[in-house]
Amino acid sequence: MNVSDILIEPIKKAISELFDTTIDKVEFQGTRKDFEGDITVVIFPLLKVIKGNPMEIGNKIGTYLVNNVPIVEKFNVVSGFLNVVIHDAFYVHFLNEIRTEENFGCKTTNPNEKAVMVEYSSPNTNKPLHLGHIRNNLLGYSVAEILKASGKKVYKTQIINDRGIHICKSMLAWKNSRSGETPESTGLKGDKLVGNYYVAFDKKYKSEITKLMSEGQTEEEAKKNAPSILEAQQMLLDWEAGKPDVIELWKTMNQWVYDGFETTYKNLGVDFDSYYYESNTYLLGKEVVQYGLEKGIFEKDPDGSVWIDLTDDGLDRKIVLRSDGTAVYMTQDIGTAIQRVKDFPDVGGMVYTVGNEQDYHFKVLFLILKKLGFEWASHLYHLSYGMVELPSGKMKSREGTVVDADDLMAEMTETAAKISQELGKLDGYSEEEKQRLYKIIGLGALKYFMLKVDPKKSMLFNPEESVDFAGNTGPFIQYTYARIQSILRKADFDYADFSSNIVLHPKEKELLKLMAAYPDLIQSAAQQHSPALIANYTYELVKEYNSFYQSVPILPEEDLKLKVFRVQLSQKVGEIIKSAFNLLGIEVPERM
Repeated sequence: MNVSDILIEPIKKAISELFDTTIDKVEFQGTRKDFEGDITVVIFPLLKVIKGNPMEIGNKIGTYLVNNVPIVEKFNVVSGFLNVVIHDAFYVHFLNEIRTEENFGCKTTNPNEKAVMVEYSSPNTNKPLHLGHIRNNLLGYSVAEILKASGKKVYKTQIINDRGIHICKSMLAWKNSRSGETPESTGLKGDKLVGNYYVAFDKKYKSEITKLMSEGQTEEEAKKNAPSILEAQQMLLDWEAGKPDVIELWKTMNQWVYDGFETTYKNLGVDFDSYYYESNTYLLGKEVVQYGLEKGIFEKDPDGSVWIDLTDDGLDRKIVLRSDGTAVYMTQDIGTAIQRVKDFPDVGGMVYTVGNEQDYHFKVLFLILKKLGFEWASHLYHLSYGMVELPSGKMKSREGTVVDADDLMAEMTETAAKISQELGKLDGYSEEEKQRLYKIIGLGALKYFMLKVDPKKSMLFNPEESVDFAGNTGPFIQYTYARIQSILRKADFDYADFSSNIVLHPKEKELLKLMAAYPDLIQSAAQQHSPALIANYTYELVKEYNSFYQSVPILPEEDLKLKVFRVQLSQKVGEIIKSAFNLLGIEVPERM
């Protein structure tokens, strides 16, 4: 239990006894660094029910707490803020309590709660995963892990966009090349090979447009009449008609891509519990439209198309079925959501990790599902995130100018190797150990840099800056963890309980206060779907630990009880760092 939880009832009781009134809420905040105190009670909101001077009110409540709450040592009042000092013994006892606790801060899964399904990645099968996909995967995976740590059962899933005109473009370019290339014959990952053909199609298509325009067609006409696009459209019709040779090519090339994706996912350290494929889901939802028509939720236009009018909800009219009876993406997403709950009956909510360009789509989707009467529709969340840009600008997949995910991970590992070698800290490491460490540092830098930014914000990714061993970076935190492990290896005495009468150094107290905040932080990060809260908390914890490390002796300390206490404190800080980084999908090295 944290300090605010302990103080709430005594403060309410103080107000009842001292001022003959009641309050519903007590407002706390961290004590400012320039004042003495461990937690601050904000007096100003109390003036709504207590008439008087804020200083006098604060002094009366403070005196009551000192006399009636054993953990309160003293207090001071500054303007309308009651700064409360907590006894050192409370924090020493706290460390003793959690010293041997595994997974401190993480709750076990509550079997009585509904599960949450988190969707992320959801790529197209016409190109490799790129930098944008990395942010998507890291966010989705981390949010799933944070939700698990908060006590929820979680399913990780994705929907793979494996059909449509964009898939046919790669297929057509491969077929027309007559090269017969395969991942095995070229040595390329399957997703890269297929992506090369997608780029090749676009180059040919653009040259055809230019030629037709030179012959007098408008740009719009040329885009519609170019032989390549007409051929791709015909291939899509053949796919929908189930033409055997087209289906066979589609299956073959998609499998190349799936195999390539799995390699990337493994290297990135993300996983999934289930997969959905658009080729299986694009017809889902059509029967729901009929149900919605019968219930008056949807309406049919004279041309046979079906719509839902959301203007009273501040949105617009949205089509859910075309006049020819074919489904749109919205229909498919309605059907897929319903199918997922059928497949996983314990699911009571879903998180969709999709870029912010789809904000409106998800507002409409969630509202339609609510109107259809699904109880779980009230527990849907769009984890909307901003785009990732590089110093060189935006990426364009058609032109082959994207930052490939595999290439970026390899580059991060190389950058980590270069910086580590320059720092010269790897004497005595075998080559295999070095390579593993470079990967841990490189991927840690990449993941931390991506996740420390609020998901809603767009971000500029700078690879060199992310691998800095100082500042708010993954390697800086990893290095502190490795330093702690070095201390633990050198400790040549048995760990044991320590006396509660230890007088804490101010740095020790600050560190313990931060540690105590970890369980509540996990719950906040889960509620806000924000790995950034975990990332930046870990940085603050590491900064505080390094300040403690510089301020007091640990192993050189002559007082054995203090030495034991400080080693135990270091050990628990290390465990929290490791736990927090696990929630971000980041490894920590034992040596560095």
